[in-house]
Amino acid sequence: MLTLSIPIYEKLPNSLDLRLAIQWLTGKADWIGLRLYQEITHQRGARNGHPDENQVSFDRGVMVEVFHQGHFGYCGTAHLTKAGLELACHQAKQMAEAGAKYKVADFDLSAVRPRSVGHYRSPVFKNLDCETLGDFSETLRLASLKLKVSDQIVNAIANARLVETSIHYVSSDGSDTLQEFLLLGHNYAATAQQGSESQTRSDHGGVASCSQIGLETWDRAEILNRCARIGKEALELLQAPNCPSEKMDLILAPDQMLLQIHESIGHPLELDRILGDERNFAGWSFVKAEDFGQLQYGSKLMNATFDPSVPGEYASYAFDDCGNPAQREYLIKDGLLVRGLGSLESQFRSHLPGVANFRASSWNRAPIDRMANINLEPGSSNLKDMIAQTEKGILMEANMSWSIDDYRNKFQFGCEYARLIENGKLTSVVKNPNYRGVTVPFWNSLKAVGNAQEVEIYGTPWCGKGEPSQVIRVGHSSPHCLFSQVEVFGGVQ
Repeated sequence: MLTLSIPIYEKLPNSLDLRLAIQWLTGKADWIGLRLYQEITHQRGARNGHPDENQVSFDRGVMVEVFHQGHFGYCGTAHLTKAGLELACHQAKQMAEAGAKYKVADFDLSAVRPRSVGHYRSPVFKNLDCETLGDFSETLRLASLKLKVSDQIVNAIANARLVETSIHYVSSDGSDTLQEFLLLGHNYAATAQQGSESQTRSDHGGVASCSQIGLETWDRAEILNRCARIGKEALELLQAPNCPSEKMDLILAPDQMLLQIHESIGHPLELDRILGDERNFAGWSFVKAEDFGQLQYGSKLMNATFDPSVPGEYASYAFDDCGNPAQREYLIKDGLLVRGLGSLESQFRSHLPGVANFRASSWNRAPIDRMANINLEPGSSNLKDMIAQTEKGILMEANMSWSIDDYRNKFQFGCEYARLIENGKLTSVVKNPNYRGVTVPFWNSLKAVGNAQEVEIYGTPWCGKGEPSQVIRVGHSSPHCLFSQVEVFGGVQ
């Protein structure tokens, strides 16, 4: 039986004993770390009832990190032999020596590279070997057919991405952590067309249905029901009027809160960005070092956390890539900015509190400050009450487009689907809904947050940052949220 599962440690040749490898290199620099990264990615898809994609890719290598003359150097290698690792170590040491002449900080090694030992594994209750490749692909084919609820559905896609990742980290001072991840993401989308008009409706905005979990959520009947709804909503949008353009109260669904959290909380709070490290590539931040403990980022209903401990959320882990143990921390408490997204290195440089978020996207990238799970904590309201208290407003779902300036300050976002709220009741569907704002005033307009029963967890595998570029996985959770008097407008942006 051909299954989806290809266990990393059991079926791959030429396995590298990282504990032995660190012994080969110990003494060649003041400190050495090795991070062995192995990943298998399954891409499966169907379009309009036909198979569209069926491939498996594999990536493996080691990042060699050295600390020498008070500075760090890196060199990645896919040559997993003693000679290959020794050459990479030599090149990393040369980089450290060259950088030491111009270093921005004289690091205390014990402060930025803790000694850690431990094991983490994704919470999986239904392994990949429970499903045959044929059955998995057939579910996607049937899903693409279920999306075609009408001849006006001109394109129906269903795809899934399964990733098995192993990260083993050892260091010359005794760190030894092994983390094994199983990640599942799937998306369904229907495009409806009438004349020159077309509208696309997807499952939570396309990239949001991502979790760190096994096949326990892979239920064919539930997937087909979702696809039927998506197809019908695409047709609704085709016939709907354009979103009005005026100020009104705005309720954002959790699948749009994903992007709102990501762009206007996550990125501006990255300490390396605040320090200026990203300014010539991904941009700076409107947040300044002196804002921590002082800036009222949002209303008192706003509580945002960094939490890589949530079971099943896309970017959960036990240690970051320098071995720092990960734990839940408040970034914003009762609307007040209290902590940044900065690794031990950025904390050392900035003298600001941070989190365990030193992360690399693969073996050939050095870790930098990255988001993991950034969540908006639940409040005491619920969606029904939010709608009832809104005299004139709009409920928007699922991101379609985004734009935000280099300082992560001014933004405008477009959504796939919206319904107007009139006199406390949901009324007509409108298409091409957009809204814009400025980060701090926008979050200070937050006037209701859904309760814990209405929290939804999403994620995305496509968060880009760094030079050279790194694309990494992040998770976000939130309930529905109500914002007061936001500038809303219609049209495709």
